[in-house]
Amino acid sequence: MLQAMSLPRPVAAVVFDMDGVLFDTETQYEKAAIAAARQVGIEMTPEFFRSTVGSPWPVVRQQLLDHYGPDLAVDELSEISRRIFRELTEAQEILKPGVRELLDLLDELRLPRAVATSSARATVERHLQRHALADRFHGIAAHGDYARHKPHPDPFLKAADLLRVDPRACLAIEDSHHGVRSAFSAGMMTVMVPDLLPATDEICALCLHVVPDLHEVGRLISGSASGFPAAG
Repeated sequence: MLQAMSLPRPVAAVVFDMDGVLFDTETQYEKAAIAAARQVGIEMTPEFFRSTVGSPWPVVRQQLLDHYGPDLAVDELSEISRRIFRELTEAQEILKPGVRELLDLLDELRLPRAVATSSARATVERHLQRHALADRFHGIAAHGDYARHKPHPDPFLKAADLLRVDPRACLAIEDSHHGVRSAFSAGMMTVMVPDLLPATDEICALCLHVVPDLHEVGRLISGSASGFPAAG
């Protein structure tokens, strides 16, 4: 039960993954990738696509070549997939439930926040600007801003550095297995909000809590707010 949930330390900042946490993009990426695969003459299963979740494009590109063979038109596949993804996301609302409410709560508590993602900075900025959220984050750690991608800790360590906060005082919100591993290895208090991937026993052991949506994250933070240091 949520009433029993708590945080082990005061929170000084919150670090969000982007895809699948702030925006309902993972389901659209999956639809786009499967449709694009058909156009280049291959069948892609949801299981294969989901094995790529949380990884940057260079890693996914190699996974595709390893799985389908070196003759795969991998860059054409990527180009088609991006086009279909843009069409899908421009035609519908992709902001995840509870995002604005959680950001309002963080404003109220005066907690800084950042994005730690495997996506490119231009993609992050496009999504944030489209949803009028660009001024609601204090840092972005995107692909290219750190040496090693998730599941290594580098994206979350970079985010903490941008916020000038000890990683152990950060609450990380993730939806992917690689992301949870990354946040945990960075020393952050980690909460998983599953999207395409369910929490496994391994992942549950790395998380403080697994909750269904960002509204529950807000309730968790609100319930622990008496333990936060006073804002100066």
